[in-house]
Amino acid sequence: MMAAWLILVIVLLLFELHHLAFYALFGALGALAAAGVAWVAPGAYAVQAVTAVGVCIGGVILVRPIVSRAYQHRKHGQHITPGVHGGLVGQEAITLDEVGNGRAVGHVRLVGERWLATSGSGVVIAAHTQVLVTAVNGTTLVVWPLDSEPSAALPTGSPSESDDAPSGADGR
Repeated sequence: MMAAWLILVIVLLLFELHHLAFYALFGALGALAAAGVAWVAPGAYAVQAVTAVGVCIGGVILVRPIVSRAYQHRKHGQHITPGVHGGLVGQEAITLDEVGNGRAVGHVRLVGERWLATSGSGVVIAAHTQVLVTAVNGTTLVVWPLDSEPSAALPTGSPSESDDAPSGADGR
């Protein structure tokens, strides 16, 4: 059973590296603690499971808020209150993949979170480009590359063709 716990540790750590939300990290720590119990008491499956769940829940409740604040402060030096779309407009982000307009939805990293994004400039924006958030349609950001000026006539709150695209914050 120890091998299964260790495989779970690796899977959860790889998942955490992709999302940086600090939930899977504590799941991995719980699985690692359960692997330690499995090493000492190989037949105590219930104790292993309780250990994994206890360490995971304890980490998420007690330690994750501290780690998240420290990461946000150190990495970005700024904070955006979750759920407040007005605070997103005017923020700088970086594209993670190509961001197009209409149905060609891409992704940006904004204050440590992965968001769906469309191009407000009408052209495809290459990956790893600094962009400016000019509007929010649902939970899809409308972005412009920083090397070009957004049009003053750009509607900031009206629906656009990006409403057809799936929306939602990918970053968790």
